[in-house]
Amino acid sequence: MIRFVFVIVVSIPFIILLYMKSAYMDAHDEKYSEEDRYKFAKMIANTLRRNSNIRTEVYGKENLPSDGGYVMYANHQGKYDAVGIIYGHDRPCTIVMDEERSHLPIMKPYLNVLKGSTLNKNDIKAQAQTIKKMISEIKSGRRYIMFPEGGYDHNGNNVQEFMPGAFKCSIRSKTPIVPVALVDSYKPFEINSLRKVTTQVHFLKPIFYDEYKDLTTEEIASIVKKQIVDTVKNNLRIQKVA
Repeated sequence: MIRFVFVIVVSIPFIILLYMKSAYMDAHDEKYSEEDRYKFAKMIANTLRRNSNIRTEVYGKENLPSDGGYVMYANHQGKYDAVGIIYGHDRPCTIVMDEERSHLPIMKPYLNVLKGSTLNKNDIKAQAQTIKKMISEIKSGRRYIMFPEGGYDHNGNNVQEFMPGAFKCSIRSKTPIVPVALVDSYKPFEINSLRKVTTQVHFLKPIFYDEYKDLTTEEIASIVKKQIVDTVKNNLRIQKVA
C-alpha cells in the first residue's frame, strides 16, 4: 500500500494531465484515433510504472495475432495487472472492468481514454448490453483485456476459478482467445516497500475459434486456466523485498 500512496503523490502532475486530457478527448472525440488514445494511455502507464519503481518483463509478443480482434484472458492479482499488460501490448487494446472499481481514482479517466467497458454485477440487463457491445467491437477488430476470475483478494500467484461466462465474448465473436499469465503482479501495491520489484507478463499462444468452437464454456475456461497456472508455476522466482 505504501507504494500506491507514494506513486499517487509523486505522479500528481500526470494524474491531473490524465483527467484534463480525458475530458478533452471526450469533448473532441473526432480528433483522436484509437492509436492516439492508446499512445497517451501507454505514456501514463509507463510514467506510473517508473514512478513506482516497477520493472516488467514481457514474454511472448510473437504469439499475439497479427490482425483482427481478440480477447486476452489474464489471471487477476491486483491494481497493476492491466498496467502491466498495456505496457507489454504494442497495438491498441482496451479493458473491461467491474462498474464499482471503475470509479476509483485514476481508473475512470483512464477507462475513458481507452474507451473501455464496465460490467454491473447487480444489473443483468446492463451486463447483457455491455457484452453485446463488446462482441460487436471485437468483431470489428478491437482487442480486449478480461479477467475471468472476476476480481482479486490477496490471492497472489494463486489462480482462482475462472467464470465460464467470460468466454462468451470470444465464442460469439468467433475470434482468438489469448491466455495471459501474470507473475508477481500483486507485489507492487501489496508489499509495503518502495524497493524495486519485478513483474512478468506472458502472452501465450492463441486458441483460435476452430480449436474451441465445439467446446463448452466450462471446458474452455478449464483449458485457459491450466495454461496460465502452468506458466505461473514455471516462472516463479524468489525476490527479496524489504
